[in-house]
Amino acid sequence: MSAAPSLISFSTVVTRLRAAGCVFAEDEARLILSTARSAAETDAMVDRRAAGLPLEHVLGWADFRGLRISVDAGVFVPRRRTEFLVERAAALARAGAVVVDLCCGSGALGAALVAELGGRAEWYAADIDPAAVRCARRNVEPAGGRVYEGDLYEPLPAALRGRVDVLLANVPYVPTEEVGLLPPEARIHEARVALDGGADGLDVLRRVTAGAPEWLAPGGSLLFETSERQASRALGIVAADGLVPRVAVCEEREATVVIGTR
Repeated sequence: MSAAPSLISFSTVVTRLRAAGCVFAEDEARLILSTARSAAETDAMVDRRAAGLPLEHVLGWADFRGLRISVDAGVFVPRRRTEFLVERAAALARAGAVVVDLCCGSGALGAALVAELGGRAEWYAADIDPAAVRCARRNVEPAGGRVYEGDLYEPLPAALRGRVDVLLANVPYVPTEEVGLLPPEARIHEARVALDGGADGLDVLRRVTAGAPEWLAPGGSLLFETSERQASRALGIVAADGLVPRVAVCEEREATVVIGTR
């Protein structure tokens, strides 16, 4: 059923968003007006956006590779540049693959990859943040996946060891001292555990790569995003843990993805 027409005009919403400093006020106004179910809800959504909440938290969803991903307040918003990681994973995966999405947040990466595979995958996701897990369950379980709460591999079924074809790990990679430099939408409104990667930004990655050989199937691959300046060190970490590393870059989206294959 379509949303009820809003009694607040497009131009009014645009004016209020522009006054709040929203650069893409017209685009955001269209999304708010198409999502809100009443004038009161439109007004409340505009107020929240003007107060600095991420647009996706205001809407309650994010567009990620054509999917409408449910995103709750406080949960990491999937970045459009991370679609490149899913594209690289899709190039390696096959129908029927065993897919694990670690540090899954909303579950967007796994959802997009499994959609690319036509839903034909054995699919698991995990995150340490209870709010992210609650959100991910709404995105993952209706599509046939399972979501677990816990630290990295710890909550996953033991039967997955040695069977994972594609291991997605959207690890936090912002160095601790640089978290305070992030835009307010991330710094204030997203969980720090989804952003802070430790002193050099690679602490969580080290733990993921250390465990990856035990969980990957022969020929299986780990994929994660990092910054361009961290890529060289990340490649070294992957190689030291026994995986064959390579890097893929999309300059248009400013995305750097490291792939480690068993």
